[in-house]
Amino acid sequence: MGRALETLCGQAYGRGNMEMLGIYLQRAWILLNTAAAVLIFTYIFGVSILHLLGQTATIATAAGSFGIRMIPQLFAYATVIPIIKFLQAQSIILPMALIAAVAAVTHVVLSWLFMMKLGWGLTGAAVVLDGSWWFITLAHFTYVLMGWCGPAWSGFSWKAFNNLTGFLHVSFTSAVMFW
Repeated sequence: MGRALETLCGQAYGRGNMEMLGIYLQRAWILLNTAAAVLIFTYIFGVSILHLLGQTATIATAAGSFGIRMIPQLFAYATVIPIIKFLQAQSIILPMALIAAVAAVTHVVLSWLFMMKLGWGLTGAAVVLDGSWWFITLAHFTYVLMGWCGPAWSGFSWKAFNNLTGFLHVSFTSAVMFW
């Protein structure tokens, strides 16, 4: 989806069709968050899936427990990756770099605090990863919604629901091509 969005946003920007950037962003949100909702089941049933694949009980249990705690990150990732492609197509890089810098420093400090100092182990890692990704997502989302992207973001539109199958087809073929 990311490659397709990168191409479509770049083409829309090149044509000067700024409204389509926002429409493509919203289409990607719809499809990726739907895919995330479907993928939840692999996280929930991760222990059983890993057992079926021949993983040891200790590793399957630890990975399954960690996976369940990572479900919030799945939705953060599905939301922020399209925003990143949307901003990159417009060469809006500085806000992304600043958000990443703040997230990296905060992530390191919180990882040390939760994992080392408080001894939360994998639970601490999951909490910090979820928190870091949601900070990044909300910061990017806020940047877009505040209107700092000019005409590329004119608000939510029902047009995002038009031609979702075509958008999915382009995304799928793009994914297969890069696979």
